[in-house]
Amino acid sequence: MVIEARVLSVKLMYQSRSAHALENRAAQKPCRARLGYAAAFVLLLGLSAALMGQAGRRPATSNEGGVLVGIVARRTDNSPAQITAKQLSVYDNGVEQTIRNFTPDPSPARIVLLVDNSLTIRADVEKLERAAREFAYEIFEGDKLLIVGYDEEAEIVSDWTDDARSIESSLKLFRKKGQPHLFDAASAVIEQALRAMPAQKRVIVVISDGLDRGSKTSFERILAELQKQDITVYAVQAQDRTRGATSFERILAELQKQDITVYAVQAQDRTRGAIRRDVPKPRQVIDKLVEGTGGVIFSIDEPGIAAKSICDELKKNRYVLSYLPSSAPFGEARSLLVLGDEGITVRAKTAQQPN
Repeated sequence: MVIEARVLSVKLMYQSRSAHALENRAAQKPCRARLGYAAAFVLLLGLSAALMGQAGRRPATSNEGGVLVGIVARRTDNSPAQITAKQLSVYDNGVEQTIRNFTPDPSPARIVLLVDNSLTIRADVEKLERAAREFAYEIFEGDKLLIVGYDEEAEIVSDWTDDARSIESSLKLFRKKGQPHLFDAASAVIEQALRAMPAQKRVIVVISDGLDRGSKTSFERILAELQKQDITVYAVQAQDRTRGATSFERILAELQKQDITVYAVQAQDRTRGAIRRDVPKPRQVIDKLVEGTGGVIFSIDEPGIAAKSICDELKKNRYVLSYLPSSAPFGEARSLLVLGDEGITVRAKTAQQPN
């Protein structure tokens, strides 16, 4: 059944191409269900979140008026000895804060695999399938995966589940086409899949080289929203299809290499001098998303290591830290720095966004 819904000002299509939907339409021309910010979809997400929440909850903390931060902490010698608040320091806008609570986070993980299946990504479909498949067999009891493929639109490949066989069968729906609208796809995932379940560990694993071509959503907006929602981004990074150069730089280099002279008969500038400056290079996108949210980068050539490392970390090394900020400016983003004593490594988001 196709659900037609009213789409809000951000016109992101959030489509379903689940195996179940394809089976129901085996005798028909494939037709993907398109979902926007629909009341029906929000209701379904709410029911799903309520059911999934039975598997575990974040530890309750008295945090009225304070800041709650999910962090990764481990001992460099891999000792199982408990890490305590006394071994950590928190700086909000450069000012050291008093930690109110610090406790392991036993809540289940909700992991979105956001997979670039656009035409030009330098990874074949089999490599994309393999990178996603590894996670199906590494998640722990209570964890669930949502797999979303994107080009100009974000489409559900496999809905929330922990059924490895179901996930594996759905991966055959990957296909390469179109341009990568990474930022629009991330926005759709945040708004329509993760915002409704704040009591879980929420993670996006970006399987991409970081290239975005044509998104209406800006990179800065995506990073700020991820930090505001305390969503961690990990990356399984494909080879940079731009080789680190912009399209202009590649064209100029080729012209110079071939000793071709360019003349111009110039028309009036239609942009009136405006240039879009809010799209960093692919490598910078991956670096900033991961560093800004406390994640890690892995290579797409080692998907097994990536999946095991991420799932183990979420299960064994995630903590919840809370503090009441002192002298925090109202309505402004603030830098956030969490440090551990010698022998303890800590990762967390790098900014606290205003509520």
